[in-house]
Amino acid sequence: DRYQRRVHGETRSRRKPSKTPRMSQPVVRVCVTGAAGLIAYALIPQIASGQCFGPDQPVAINMLDLDFAKQGLEGLAMELQDMVNPLLKDVVATTDPEVGFKDCDYCIMCGAFPRKQGMERKDLLAKNAEIFKAQGSVIAKVAKPTVKVLVVGNPANTNALLLQQSGNLPKENVTAMTRLDHSRARNMLARKVNVQTTEVQNFWIWGNHSPTMYPDVRHATVNGKPLMDVIGDAKYCDEDFPAEVGQRGALVIKTRGSSSATSAARAAIDHVHDWHCGSSEIVSMGVWSDGTKYGIPEGIIYSFPCKCPGGGKWEIVEGLEIDDFSKKMMGITSDELVSERAMATA
Repeated sequence: DRYQRRVHGETRSRRKPSKTPRMSQPVVRVCVTGAAGLIAYALIPQIASGQCFGPDQPVAINMLDLDFAKQGLEGLAMELQDMVNPLLKDVVATTDPEVGFKDCDYCIMCGAFPRKQGMERKDLLAKNAEIFKAQGSVIAKVAKPTVKVLVVGNPANTNALLLQQSGNLPKENVTAMTRLDHSRARNMLARKVNVQTTEVQNFWIWGNHSPTMYPDVRHATVNGKPLMDVIGDAKYCDEDFPAEVGQRGALVIKTRGSSSATSAARAAIDHVHDWHCGSSEIVSMGVWSDGTKYGIPEGIIYSFPCKCPGGGKWEIVEGLEIDDFSKKMMGITSDELVSERAMATA
């Protein structure tokens, strides 16, 4: 039998109300898949506390996972009850996708089939294709027509593509997360030149969430100065740095014994926050390519530099100068995504 449990969020608040309170606004309902996993464990309390949708936006959380994870869902539901979360109006813990996705405004897809030892990439793609096609169909059936979807579970770009196609969801409403790569790389650059991360601007990720991604420093600045000039090492910028960024996830696994969880959760929060609330910074987002931007082929989910005006909208930054080196690197990662699409749909 499918498992479902509903608990109610804390409604009392010790905080002073904001000058322009928004608590009367409609509740934003968000589904988190893989909700008993490590990423979701770090993610869900941040949603409940207002870090994702804003400090005055009430939320409801649908926690969805597989049947074997029922006990973990129950435990996390208990922990949410034990917190003082004035914004949290409702919690649903379930193993039924139709319940989990019901009436959702946002879906954060953390759950995916993990790559196991000896598994070829095409087998991983095929296994996840089954999962994300099924979820896309259910989301289209029971979520709000305006639902926005962020895919975190890997291979995120192609999983997002299959989910969108299966549910025939609006292309602009399904994205893949490359914000973790963006944040990792930006922090690496800041440490390289001994500044705060926020001082590194105009940096972004092109392409796939995989080692082929292209972390582009060509337009980056630090305190208004061209970052490549500040670093003064072309080999580092073109060879060493991209390799370090591409292998950072593997290094985290080797060091801590499991994949990134807290940093991935924070990246998902940042991605959805900027998508929903808006941001003045250029950010990296895996979004639909319509074939008209920077020579990237149509029909893949590709990480572009994006601006987020808020309200669940994004727009690709246009007019950037792309040199021959960047074109080559951007092409390598787009070729991989085209190949992934072919393998996943074979």
